[in-house]
Amino acid sequence: MGKHLLIAVRAAAVTLVLTGLAYPLLVTGLAQVLFPARADGSLVRDEQGRVIGSELIGQPFSNPAYFQPRPSAAGNGYDAVASSGSNYGTTSQKRKDRVAADVARLRKENPGAREPVPEDLVTASASGLDPHLTPEGASWQVERVAKARGVAADRVRALVDQNVEGRDLGFLGEPRVNVLLLNLALDRQLGSPSASARLTPP
Repeated sequence: MGKHLLIAVRAAAVTLVLTGLAYPLLVTGLAQVLFPARADGSLVRDEQGRVIGSELIGQPFSNPAYFQPRPSAAGNGYDAVASSGSNYGTTSQKRKDRVAADVARLRKENPGAREPVPEDLVTASASGLDPHLTPEGASWQVERVAKARGVAADRVRALVDQNVEGRDLGFLGEPRVNVLLLNLALDRQLGSPSASARLTPP
C-alpha cells in the first residue's frame, strides 16, 4: 500500500511541476519573445505613449466627434471584470424597450445617417466587451463624426475604409472595424476635436 501511495504522490508532483509550472512558464516565455505586444494585452498608446485602452476590449465614446461602439451589458458597461451579456431573450420586453430607446437615440444623434440603423449598433455582444463594429455600423456614423469635426464626410469615410480588418486567414470571421483604433486614427490624421474631448486613458 505504501509503495503505491508513494508512486501516486510522485506522479502527482511531476504532473504538477510539468503542467502547473514548466508548461505555463514556457508558453509565457515564448509569447513574450514571439508576440510581446499581444502577450501584454494588445495595449494601445497615444502619441504621448500613454495607454488609452486595449485592442481586445471595447470602451464607450460619447463625444459626437468619435465613433461609438455597440452597447454593452458588462457591469455598468464595458466592465472587463464583469464580462457578460444581458441574457435577455428575443421576446424579452426589457430588451425590446432598450433597443427601441437606442434606435431613437441614434436617429436623433445621427440625423444625416441613412436608415435603417445597423443591427450591431443596438445589440450587445455576448461578452459586453466586443471592440469591433461592422463596416456598415461604422459607416452609418460618418456624417455625424464629420460634422462634429468640421471636415468633409469623404475624409472620415476614407479612414473607415482604411481601418477595416479583413477575415482572419482570409476566411474566418467577418470584416470588422476596431472602434478604438479608428478613433485614434481620427485624432492622428484630423486632429483632436478639443482638448477636453481627446482620447484619454480609461
